[in-house]
Order: sequence, then C-alpha cells, then structure tokens
Amino acid sequence: MDSLNAALKVANTVVWEYLLVYLLIGAGVFFTVRTRFVQFRLFGRFCAAAFGSREGAGGGISPFQAFAIGLASRVGTGNIAGVAIAITLGGPGAVFWMWCVALLGMATAFVEATLAQVFKVPQPDGTFRGGPAFYIRDGLGAPAWAAVFAVLLLFTFGLAFNAVQANTIAAVAAETAGVPTWGTAAALVLLAAPVVFGGTRAVARVAEWLAPLMALSYVALALVIVALNIDRVPEVLGLIIRSAFGLDTAVAGATGGMMAAVLNGVRRGLFSNEAGMGSAPNAAATATTAHPATQGMLQSLGVFVDTLVVCSATAFIILVSGVYDPARTGAVEGATLTQAAVAGTFGAAGTAFMAVAVFLFAFSSILGNYCYADGNLTFLRAPPAAFAGFRVAVLAAVAGGSVAALPVVWTLADVAMGLMALVNLVAIVLLSRWAVGALADYEAGAARGGAPVAGGAPRFRAAGNRHLPGVLKTAVW
Repeated sequence: MDSLNAALKVANTVVWEYLLVYLLIGAGVFFTVRTRFVQFRLFGRFCAAAFGSREGAGGGISPFQAFAIGLASRVGTGNIAGVAIAITLGGPGAVFWMWCVALLGMATAFVEATLAQVFKVPQPDGTFRGGPAFYIRDGLGAPAWAAVFAVLLLFTFGLAFNAVQANTIAAVAAETAGVPTWGTAAALVLLAAPVVFGGTRAVARVAEWLAPLMALSYVALALVIVALNIDRVPEVLGLIIRSAFGLDTAVAGATGGMMAAVLNGVRRGLFSNEAGMGSAPNAAATATTAHPATQGMLQSLGVFVDTLVVCSATAFIILVSGVYDPARTGAVEGATLTQAAVAGTFGAAGTAFMAVAVFLFAFSSILGNYCYADGNLTFLRAPPAAFAGFRVAVLAAVAGGSVAALPVVWTLADVAMGLMALVNLVAIVLLSRWAVGALADYEAGAARGGAPVAGGAPRFRAAGNRHLPGVLKTAVW
C-alpha cells in the first residue's frame, strides 16, 4: 500500500503541478478574453441575480438553491485549513495569487455553468439534470468520454471527498471535545441520511439556508477580529503585496520567495474554488431559470464568495492576529493555525466556534458532493436500486472516513479529480462558443428590455437564435 500511495503521489504531482495549474490559469485567461471580461463588466448583475433568484422555480430547484448547492461544496475545510497551509508554505503573498486565480476562475465558472444550463435535460419530477457528462455527450457527441467523466466524479465527489470531509470533522471533534471517532461517525450518518435519501430537492432545501449562514457567520467573525486589530490592516495588506513578489526579505528567506507564493496560492485557490473542475456545473444544471447565463453568473459569483470573501476571511484572521510566524514554515498546521488565531482573540469560545465552523463547512460539502454524484447517476441511467445502493455507499464512506485514515483513497481521489478536470477543460474550451452565444443573447435581451422575469433576466429561446453557433437540439429551451 505504501508503494501504491507513493506511485499515486507521483502521478498526482504530474497531473496537478505540471499540467492542471497551467491549464486552469490558461483557461481562465482564455474565457476572460472570450467573454470580454464578463466577471468585471457584469458583476453588478451577478449580485442582482443572487438576490432576485429565490423564487420563480415553479416547483423545481430555484437558481439560488442551485447556487447554494455549489457554494456548499466549494466552501469546505479547504477554506480554513487550505488557506493556512498556503500561508505557511508560500507566505502571505500566496493570498494575493489566490485572489488572482479566483478572478480569472470566475470566467471559467461562468462558461461551464452556462454550458450546463444550455445542455441540461428535464426529469419526470419537474427538475433538471446536467453538467459536464451531459454537455460532453450532447455538445461534443462523445458519449464514451462523458461516461468516463461521470464515473470519475462518482468516485471522487460521491465517495472519496466525503470520506475526507468526515475525517476532518472527526479529528476536530476528538481534539476539541474528546468525542470518539465512532461517535462522530454515527452522528454524521444520522444527520446525512435523511438529506441524502431525500435526493437533490432535499439537498437544495438544506443548502439554501446552511451555505449562506455558515459563510456569513464566518465572515462576521473575521470582521470582528479585523476590527479589533484594525491598526494592523495596512501592515498586513503591505505584507501580502510585498511577499507576493518576493520583496519581503524575511518571508522570502523562510518560504522560498515569489515562486513559492505563486505555486501555493494558485494551487490552493484552484482547489478551493473548483472553477474548471467540472463539479459545480452539476449543481448549476438543476436550476429552473429563464436564461442559461443567469446561472452562469451565480456560479461565477460562487467563486468570488469562496475565495475573495471566505478564503480572505481566513487569511486576515491569521495575519492580523499575530500568530503567524514565517520562521516556522516547517510546521504545516492547517486548521490548527486558524484555530490558534481565533483562540488568541476569543479564547475557549473561539476554539468552540471554530469547531462548529469546521463541522458546518465539512458537512455542507458532504451534501453538495452527493448532489453532484446524483446527477451523474442519472446520466448513467442507473436504476432506482442503484441510487439506493449508492446512497448507502455514501453514508458508508462518511462513516469509514470518520474512523480510519485512508491515505491511498485520498491520493487516488486527487488524481481522479485531476483527470476529471482535464476532461472538462477540453470540453468547455471546445464548446465555449455556445456559452459566449448564450451570453450575447442575454446581453441583447437585457439591452432591449425584452420579457424580463425573476431576477431581471430575459428569456432564452433556442429556436432561431442567431447568437448560437448552431442548432440546439433540446427539450428545455
């Protein structure tokens, strides 16, 4: 097993450090240019879409609920532990590069979510399913690659990453409250089972309030800590900028300078916001909305919230508190560093809050991850018995992840996620003209003020649409 894990780590390094980091950044630049900087031009509309999209689903899943599902999966323990690791290994400058990659990733997220809406398919219960497997099959005409993607996602998000999130919860519960891992396993299964067996609708109902609640609570905590240390904010901002370019000699000498900041910031930023990974489009496709571009905007906003808001909250909690010491770069403390920063301000109450935050972040990711898998089971035309069996397997992964260390499974999941992202990136680059056409149709409709609906979006019609690159065969639009 040790040899297998070592081999998988080599494969993981090749996929992520030599391929994906550069491809994801390149894709972000490409889509930013192709959409004419949509994430900046229409950011106000992105926010308006979020506030105006809770209604109008007609019994289906609302655009806001689909946004919340994606946010629930994006905002996980990586926002707490991952940011701390990036700062420890790459210095405060890693935060700057996280911001940069998120701003580029917003365009990628817009494209893949819009494609998920364009190629989504209706379900008998009045909802929709879609995502990379669907647009690879129907847009590119490549059903074999679509099936490969679906299987990779089922393993990665449905099983392995849920085990990882459960393991994080169990570790924090054991450390802060002395809860045995079997107790955490039982509690998580009891909490997750009703939602998982309720299907996508149940996940949407829970995510609709859980994701915003946890994000707002955590950001509020960060704002209080920043306010109590307001005199350090200019110093921290200067430190982030200087170390981003290797100009702070103390940090550069301890962490490796600009290159360490870039690599760690980019890697953690991409892993956290998931733009281009092909995961969030599975949630985006479930929304009942008047125009594909609207959901593209919401999922793009999800990248902004994940990195520019929640990850930044963690960064400022660590940096203004004074617990960060660049001389201790060998101690990769992860969530422990963030917890220490909060405890330094609020004492035991802060430690308790962070334990609850880790639980909410990880638990919400479990629910969002299951929702992604549900759509791909539908794509594979799994019978009802297979859905039931897979839900049991998800709960077993949660229980197993709580009580056991599974390094081989986790490393294999990283490799599988990397391969999944490679398949998705090729697909969205080849299909980008459909997303750009949908955006052009949206902007043309908004300019003429035609047929506005909830959220102020014009209605999308596929038939005879001059903005699309071809005939769209769809039962939806």
